[in-house]
Amino acid sequence: MSKQLKPLMEIVLPRLARPLYQHLEQFQLGKLDELQFTRRFEKELQKQHHWLAVRGIEIAKAAVAIHAAVIVLSLPGLRSEAKEAKVPLEVLEFRAVREAANDVAQNYGMNLPLAIKAISRLVARYGD
Repeated sequence: MSKQLKPLMEIVLPRLARPLYQHLEQFQLGKLDELQFTRRFEKELQKQHHWLAVRGIEIAKAAVAIHAAVIVLSLPGLRSEAKEAKVPLEVLEFRAVREAANDVAQNYGMNLPLAIKAISRLVARYGD
């Protein structure tokens, strides 16, 4: 599975990075409130799911790649949060992976342990 997702991650990461950082910048400048930021980002994620589906990517694989990409792109924030909370980054990273895997399992029918493993592998590979 991860062999198929690695190239997918290389497509998804840049497609998500630009809008995420644009929305984040608007949020930090006070041009968006938290709800607006969340709605815009959710809309962007839906757009990515649709874009991948149109290209024949299985929805569960697309969901795994998108969730992993979001975690990878969120790592700077997770690092800051871990430092503030004085906990290892891996604790927050695993929480994020578990939440993402729960979403994939509940909404896309993937087995939870498989979703955790797939997302974790992608985050480990692309997170540094």
